[in-house]
Amino acid sequence: MRAPDHPQLSTVSLSDALGALADPTRRAVVRVLTDGREHLAGDFDLGVAQSTLSHHMKKLRQGGITHSRPDGTRCWVSLRPEFDERFPGLLRTVLGLDTEQARS
Repeated sequence: MRAPDHPQLSTVSLSDALGALADPTRRAVVRVLTDGREHLAGDFDLGVAQSTLSHHMKKLRQGGITHSRPDGTRCWVSLRPEFDERFPGLLRTVLGLDTEQARS
């Protein structure tokens, strides 16, 4: 498995981050990852094809939100802890707004 590209967070703009969070499937991935643990990329049961999930994982990585760690044929995914240092409270705010809209 090829090592995934992770951008330097200093090069990630707010627009990049918000673009990565704009999709409900990507927000669902982030919501799972807020438990602070690594998850296998294949463990996300979001009702999308594996190729679609891979696309969403790539967008989250490019937005500086997630880190992917290859392990043989598997890939572990986690939130980048330094993302919250770059954009304090952004994930909490976006996920909170998403939850509020779901209740309405």
